[in-house]
Amino acid sequence: MNVLDLDAGNTFIKWRLTGTDLRGRLRHTELANSEWPERVARVRIASVAGSEVNQALCDLVAQRWRQSPEFATTQSAACGVRNSYDDPSRMGVDRWLAMLSAWHRAQQACWVVDCGSAITVEQLNHDGQHGGGYIMPGIQLMARNLLSNTAEIIVDHSVDGFDATPGVNTSEAVQHGLNFMLEALAEKLMRNATGQPVYVTGGDGELFCSLIEGAIWCPDLVLDGLPLALGE
Repeated sequence: MNVLDLDAGNTFIKWRLTGTDLRGRLRHTELANSEWPERVARVRIASVAGSEVNQALCDLVAQRWRQSPEFATTQSAACGVRNSYDDPSRMGVDRWLAMLSAWHRAQQACWVVDCGSAITVEQLNHDGQHGGGYIMPGIQLMARNLLSNTAEIIVDHSVDGFDATPGVNTSEAVQHGLNFMLEALAEKLMRNATGQPVYVTGGDGELFCSLIEGAIWCPDLVLDGLPLALGE
């Protein structure tokens, strides 16, 4: 029987049933309404969503499949990757699993970018040592904070029609300004990652991936880390 893997982020929960085409994406408040698989052998979870959502997931798994889910945790070392944090528990498990996945693919120095509610950038050295990382607000979060008192301004970001030229009205200036910041990050990363693979995931990851020549789009990078951290 197949394994149900879940990636619970700050806003959405992604899931997939291994060995099938079944998958989904939902908000935290939609757990009871999702069309879940009828039968699963095991449930593996990566969560940075907090204790309330984690408890709701435990309740769901217990009620629907009569199981206790397995939660991945950040470790000091696993699967050839060594964490740079003195206290690994302070690193979000999504970052850790994305690094395990990237190293599993690359087996060489590489970079890992997750463009979700926050943008995280991780460096892995040639021997699997985490060289450190960066955390910054995601473009949707920046847009919401910037526009919290200017509701008439609508900001949309997509691969098609990406534009970072100076805007000629406020809405354009805001949208293009955020695009400009994302483009600047991509250019800086390209200079630092010469000859090294760049793996990109997250809700705005496809857009970011389009800004870096040769970047590798991996929408399931965190989910792919679950069997590495918890076993097949």
